[in-house]
Amino acid sequence: MTIPGGWTQYKTSISSDAQAAFDEALKGLVGVHYSPIAVAEQIVAGKNYRFFCNANAVVPNSPNYAAIISIYKPLSGPATISGIQSLDDK
Repeated sequence: MTIPGGWTQYKTSISSDAQAAFDEALKGLVGVHYSPIAVAEQIVAGKNYRFFCNANAVVPNSPNYAAIISIYKPLSGPATISGIQSLDDK
């Protein structure tokens, strides 16, 4: 059960709406390739997403690492990145 304004649990099944918001927000982002693995959602005036991602810097022999990308999709207008948190243990 989701509490109004609360976050859902992470799901590995990413809806087409969530994937569209991810693609829109990351369009034009260079330097790191992010692949979403799971997503949690929060309904606000629009929708907040937290994507658990596999990340890889776009340079030869760079290691993969985990990252959380936070995205806000307003009721009208484009989705935007509100934060990127690396989960590497360096």
